Amino acid sequence: MANVETALKETTTIDGALGAALVDYTSGMALGTIGGGKDLDLAIAAAGNTDVVRAKVRTMEMLGLKDEIEDILITLGTQYHLIRLLKSRGGAGLFLYLALDKERSNLAMARHHLRRIESELEV
Repeated sequence: MANVETALKETTTIDGALGAALVDYTSGMALGTIGGGKDLDLAIAAAGNTDVVRAKVRTMEMLGLKDEIEDILITLGTQYHLIRLLKSRGGAGLFLYLALDKERSNLAMARHHLRRIESELEV
């Protein structure tokens, strides 16, 4: 089982990874970050993507959908932003956020890699 630091380091092996965060969407706080920089403030991304997750959960409740969110994809001109809600033991209320360079990444492989990281993560 991987801890938060190890799991975040593992995201850097994903082709095109620009930065990642493990986020508590009840508070909007990042429990850990890796990468990012002046063009990608991961603390702001954590808080902003918390709003995205909350809105989607609320919408699903209003629609009466009895399903689970695997991940949320936001496609920008030059980047992909992946939000993976954790379902593993101890992961309730958490999501992994990953920003990818669109030209250097394979979206299907990135999703697969995040699933594997989630399965190994011990929070």
